[in-house]
Amino acid sequence: MDLLSEYFDLAQQWLFEQLLQPLLFALGLGNLLEDGYAATGWLLVGLIQIAVMLTLFKALERWRPVEAVTDRPAVRVDVIYTLIHRLGLFRVAMFFAIDPLWDALSGELRLAGVPSFQLDALWPGVTDIAWVSFLLYLLVFDFVNYWLHRAQHQFHWWWQLHALHHSQRQMTLWSDNRNHLLDDVLMDAAIVLLARFIGVEPGQFVLLVALSQLLESLSHANTRLWFGPLLERVLVSPRFHRRHHSIGIGHESAAGRGTLGGCNFAVLFPIWDQLFGTADWQLRYDPTGIRDQLPEEGGRDYGRGFWAQQWLGLTRLAGRLLPRR
Repeated sequence: MDLLSEYFDLAQQWLFEQLLQPLLFALGLGNLLEDGYAATGWLLVGLIQIAVMLTLFKALERWRPVEAVTDRPAVRVDVIYTLIHRLGLFRVAMFFAIDPLWDALSGELRLAGVPSFQLDALWPGVTDIAWVSFLLYLLVFDFVNYWLHRAQHQFHWWWQLHALHHSQRQMTLWSDNRNHLLDDVLMDAAIVLLARFIGVEPGQFVLLVALSQLLESLSHANTRLWFGPLLERVLVSPRFHRRHHSIGIGHESAAGRGTLGGCNFAVLFPIWDQLFGTADWQLRYDPTGIRDQLPEEGGRDYGRGFWAQQWLGLTRLAGRLLPRR
C-alpha cells in the first residue's frame, strides 16, 4: 500500500506541475494552487477508474452481455455523465460552491461546543490500523447510502430526480453516474457531512469514494454475472443490482401513480437489504427502465440529451412540489 501510495503521489505531482499549475498561473489563479493540487488527485483517480472500466469491465460486457446495445446515443450520454463525475469536474464545482458552507457550519458547531467525533478512535489499538478503519468507514458510508437510496425511492419529490437514473433502457458500465445534478448535490452533501462528522481524512475519503464508484460501475455493467451463492451475499453483483433496475419493481410511475419502493437498494454490501427485508435474490436479468416509459403506459419522455434530461427532471420536481389548480 505504501508503494502504491508513493507512485500515486508521484503521478499526481507530475500531472499538477505539467498541466494544472501552469494553467492556474496563466489564468491569474495562483492563490488556488492548493485546491488545484487536490483537484489533480481527483482527476488522476478518475483516469485510473476509466482505464479499469475500459479494460476489465468492458471485457466482461463483451464476454456475456445481457442484451445487445442498440441505442448507442443513449449510452454516449451516460459517458458524458461519467466523464463529468469521474474526472473531478463535478467535485471541483461542489468544492467551490458548497464546501465553504460546510466549513462555516463546522466552525459554528465547534464554537457552540459540539464535540467532534472520530470513528477510528472507538477501539484503540484496533481501529487505528489503517485497513480496519478503512473498512469501518466503508461500512458506515454504505449503510447511510442504503437509507439515502431508499429515500430516493420512497419520497415522491425525490423520485422525480432519481427517476432519470432508472430511465436508462440500455444499462451499461457507464450508467452509474446517469443522475440529475441536483440529485447528486443532495447525495454528495450528505456524504461530505458524514465524512466530516466521523473524522475521515481527505486521503481516505478520496480512496473510499473511488473504490465505491468503481464497484458501482461494475454493478451497472451489461453482463450476465453473479458471484455465486456465497459471495453474492457479500458484494453487490451486476445481477443483484440489475434486479433493482428492472421495470415495474417498485417504481412504476414518476408521475405519482402506483407505489414507490423497490428492492436491492444496497450500493456495495447486500447485507443491508438482507437485514431490512428488501433483498431479491432471484437469478434473472430483466429489461431495465420505468413502467411509464412503455408505450402501453403512456410512453413518458425522460429526455434523450444531457440538458433535456436535466430540464425534464426539474419540471417533474416542480410539478410534484408546486400546488395544482
